[in-house]
This record gives sequence, structure tokens and C-alpha cells, in this order.
Amino acid sequence: MATQIATLSVADGIATIIINAPPVNALSAPVRLGLVETFTAALADDGIKGIILACAGKTFFAGADITELGKGFQQPDLHAVQAVIEGSNKPVVAAIHGTALGGGLEVALTCNYRVAVPSAKVGLPEVALGLLPGAGGTQRLPRVVGPAAALDIMVFGKPLSARKAFELGLIDALVDEGGLHAGALAYLRQVIAAGKPLPRVRDREDALKEGRNDPGLFDRFRAANARAFRGFKAPENIIRAVEAAVTLPFEQGIKREWELFLELLGSTQSAAQRYAFFAERGVGKIPDLPTDAKPLPISRIGVIGAGTMGGGIAMNFLNSGLPVTIVERAQESLDRGIDTIRRNYANTVAKGRLSETEMERRMALLTPTLDMQALAGCDLVIEAVFENIDLKKQIFATLDGIAAPHAILASNTSFLDLDAIAAVTARPQQVIGLHFFSPANVMRLLEVVRGRMTSPQVLATALQVGRVIGKVTVVSGVCDGFIANRMMAPRTAIASDLTLRGPLPWEIDRVMTDYGFPMGPFAMMDLVGLDVIGWNAETSRSATLQELLCEAGHWGQKRGRGYYDYDDKRRAQPSAFTMEAIEHLATKAGIERRPYSDDEILEHLLYPVINEGARILREGIAFRGSDVDIALIYGYGWPVFTGGPLFWADTIGLDRIVAGLEKLRASYGDTYAPDSLLRDFAAKGLKLHKFGA
Repeated sequence: MATQIATLSVADGIATIIINAPPVNALSAPVRLGLVETFTAALADDGIKGIILACAGKTFFAGADITELGKGFQQPDLHAVQAVIEGSNKPVVAAIHGTALGGGLEVALTCNYRVAVPSAKVGLPEVALGLLPGAGGTQRLPRVVGPAAALDIMVFGKPLSARKAFELGLIDALVDEGGLHAGALAYLRQVIAAGKPLPRVRDREDALKEGRNDPGLFDRFRAANARAFRGFKAPENIIRAVEAAVTLPFEQGIKREWELFLELLGSTQSAAQRYAFFAERGVGKIPDLPTDAKPLPISRIGVIGAGTMGGGIAMNFLNSGLPVTIVERAQESLDRGIDTIRRNYANTVAKGRLSETEMERRMALLTPTLDMQALAGCDLVIEAVFENIDLKKQIFATLDGIAAPHAILASNTSFLDLDAIAAVTARPQQVIGLHFFSPANVMRLLEVVRGRMTSPQVLATALQVGRVIGKVTVVSGVCDGFIANRMMAPRTAIASDLTLRGPLPWEIDRVMTDYGFPMGPFAMMDLVGLDVIGWNAETSRSATLQELLCEAGHWGQKRGRGYYDYDDKRRAQPSAFTMEAIEHLATKAGIERRPYSDDEILEHLLYPVINEGARILREGIAFRGSDVDIALIYGYGWPVFTGGPLFWADTIGLDRIVAGLEKLRASYGDTYAPDSLLRDFAAKGLKLHKFGA
């Protein structure tokens, strides 16, 4: 029996059902129908003694069809498919390669046995979509691996290697790479020969004793991860579902799981996270990039500057197996930079996430030098020096005469005019911005800044480079600050001004963290260092709070004092000096300070960010509203459960944003006047996050 999607073949009493639904065998309605039809046929054939379920292509079922979420599931739904498989009176073996994620693993859990090749990965990552596994995953997984391990797997959503899954008992056998079907067949024949009763995951009870004998397990898990879960709904619903697995009979647990799933599915959070999921996958689609713009081969990287940014940038390429030549002006600076890279790797080794051998392999790819001429053999050279336009121009003029004719020259500038930098070279078409965020080896956002003369092929190459090093790559036009930094600049400016009017830095930071940011603007500035964020000792005149702090040597965490005071473990507490400085500046300016509500603080800090996003779209700096949201989520930690600034603005209403900005305009002047695009979209009921979609 065969359809385009599902194939049933029989040999020597063993049925093999193969699903072929490229690219990832998602459990769409046609796939589900094919599964029911082929299993029904196999179960009706008395000559069949056992069934192997496998998938063609690169992967087992990689998950549900996400496009169906919120639209109602066509029949047969996944529960119906599982009922047919789980009700089999013949042993069923899931043969797993590639990935078995989400609904794919939930289907595998209804099979009697699971075998996999060592390269396979399994997991239940629904939490990333603001959901929980809704096809029995929260009820079956704890019955296999125990509640504690099940919580870790589902709440953090990270896939497991097949070997780790085997150790946990989630995979019953590992078989040779390239021999999946043969291995599954051999395993199934052993099962048939043994003649034992067919095990069903739903009937297992032993692993649940862990939770039944330790009722405090769940509250400890909540407490231990409270900071990571802050603001998110899905982790708590997953915990409740696993609690149901421990305390309720299976069918009641399934019912409770579905209630909790539907609660999340209808939430704004899940809608926001699903939007972000698709938005992230759309950032690489550049509307005006010709299809014939093929990436250039990049086999050797040059980095100018071995400081914090340069070293972090180099690590991205070393991690990807690409050799890097890194250049500094002074031996001391070069040695310090190389030591920092090695220390970063050593810390990863100490945490068990990297082997000593792999660390040395990566370090061997790094060539440190003081000689710019060593960059002559590089295909891509990235400048990562101090943010000074004259210095960067000087470097690019020199580099232009050294680099190979085909080489791409990139700047890591975060604010400066890329076109002005490109103009000093004889190859402006080969100049591009590659703006990494600090720490560059950790932060996932890479802003690719396309200059006025940047060629399509160079842009295509930059996008490919971003994919190779595992970045989320957003294309920006040239402007002051590009997308992410430009968007957040108003928040920083108005936060500093707001301290003189009433709220103290720690009050403002609390409102931002309550909203969902990992830290507030003042804590972030203390972390980076106040002395390196726009402060100049020569021009400082005690006119702003930052100037007063810096003049007193309160430069942030590294000095033990900044906006906050810090103990020897860098724990922050309110600073009396900062409070006195604020009172001094407010009195000097004749400002009468007053209390501000949390909502007022939120409006003051975030509405101008939305306004700047509208300007960025109107000016064509970003292609799509979704690109803006992704840049802020990955560049500044904007909480993903809001969908990003523009999705959030559409959620609360653009008319509300406009009205709030008008209030700010009355207090602060035309700087905060609502942008024309924002006004237009609010008046017409349009959505900013759908701009350019």
C-alpha cells in the first residue's frame, strides 16, 4: 500500500511504514491521515507480526505543523493517530534518525519501542512557542524518565542526543549509523521472539514514584528557576501538567494536559512567541537581493583589534572551524587578547561543555600578529577597533592597499557612517558592516549593514557568514545606530532625565525587569562601564548624572560603584552617592521631583522606542517590522513573550502609543512627537509588526 506520503511494505511478516513529507516530515493533516491509513491496514493483516515506523529524508518527524496552530486541527488529529498506534496488538518500533521533536517524539512515545542512530536528537521544545507538549508528552515522558528529568527536558526545551536519551531510557537501543532499518528490524525480531506482553508507556508507574515520594520536588524546581521563568506562562503550565502525571490517572492527566495546552494556545504570549519563531526564520529573506547573487567562498578571516569585541568576533569563526588572523598594534594588547580567548575557552572546558582537545584545535586556528600585511591572504577582514570615525577611516585606507582584490572589508561599528568609511577605499562595493553585539561570542544577533555601494554578492556573502557562525542575521541600512542601538537610544536618554523628575535608577530598573528585560538600563550601563559610554573626561562639566558619577570614579561594576554600589560579589544595592547627585541636579535645574507609577515609567521608557521603530521603517532602514522585533529580542533581550517592541505595541494598541507620546511631547518637546507612520497606522488600524510582510 502506498500514497505519495505514506508507504506500507511487508517482508517476512514485518511491516515497514515510511513517511515521506519533505522537508522535515511535519505532522500535517495529510501525514496524519497517511499514518492512520497505513497502520489500520497493517493491523488488519494477520500475516504481519510487527511494525517499523520510519521516515524518509533527513529526519524523523521534526514536529507538528505549526501553521495549523490556532486554526483548528483537521481530522484525524494527533491524538487519533496516537490512539491507533498505541492500540496496536503487534509490537511497533519507531526508527529515529535526524530529529524527533515535539509531536514527533510524542508519536514515538506511543510506539512500544524506540531505536535510533547515535546522531539523532530528541526533545519536546514547545516551550519556545509559548506552549506545552499537547499530545501526551507531559504525561508519557515522566513515565519513562521520571518527573525531574521530564521537567528539565520540557521546560528548557533543549534537544537530547540519542546517547543521552538512551541513558535515560527514552531510547531503547542505539543502532549503527547508516543501518537504521536493519537495526530496527533486528531489534523487532528479538522482541517478537521473546513473546513478552507489549509494553505501553502510558501504563508505566515506576518512574512516577520519584514525584509521589517527594511532593516538594515541584516547588523546589519552581524556586530554583524562578528568575529564568520570570514573565513566562508556559513553564508553569508544564510543571502543572507533570504534577498531573504524578497525581492523576493517565486519562485524567491527558485531559488536564489539554486544558493547560489550550490555555496557552489562546494566550497573547504564545501568539507572540509563535510570531517571533517565524519572524526569526524570515530575516534572511531580502526582498531586493537578486537570486543570482551567490555568496563568495570565505576560507580565512582577518580581525583587526584583539580587545573585547575583536576577541569575541574571532571566537565565532574559530568555533566554526575557520582560521583567523588577528592583528593588534602593541604586543601587550595582543597577548592580553589571546589570553582572554584562551581563558574563555578554558572556562567552557571547566563547565564540561568543551573538551581540552577541541579547545586546542580551535586555538591552533588562531594566528596573532602585529603585522597588518598578514591580512593579505584573508577573504574577509573585520575591523573591531575603538568607535572613532577618523581611526576607522585610517585603518580602511591602509587595509585597502593590503587586502587581496577579492577580499570583503567589514566594520564592526555600532553607530558610525559605513558609507563614509567605505569612501576611503577603492572598493566601496566590497565594504559592509558586520555589527556584533557584546559579548560577540555569546550574543546571537548580527546586524549586517548594507552600504550605499555594497554589492548584492557581498551582501549574500555576509548573510551566509552569519549562518555559518550561527547568528540571527538582520539586514540594516546605514544610519546612526542602525536598528537595535538606534531603537534603544531614546530609552537610555529618557531614563537618565527621568531620574531627576522622580524615579530613582533602581525603581526604573525594576519596572524594566518586571516587564521582562534581563536587566534595566542603569544596571546595564554599570555592567558595560560608565566611562566607555559617551563620557569624555576632557569635556566633562558635572552637568549630568553620568558625568558626576564618572568624575567621582564611579564607573560601574569594575570599580565597585556606579549607579549602584557593589559588594565583593558584585551584588548591587542602592547608592547614597547617586541619590545625592540626583537631588543636587534636580535642585539646580529647578525640577520638583514627584512619584511616578510603574505604568508611567513604562510609557516614558518604551513608547519612544516604538516611535523610533516606526521611523526606522518609514526611512527604509529595516525591510520589515518583524526584522525590527527580532533585532531587539536578540540584541537587547527584549522579552520574547511580548513578540518584540512592535508586536507588543500592536497588542496594546497603536492609538494608545500615540496618545502616550503626545503626553511626552508636552513635557519634553517635539523630540517625542509621534512619527507620521505611527500616526497613519494607528488611524487606519494597521499593524506595525506586519509592515513589509
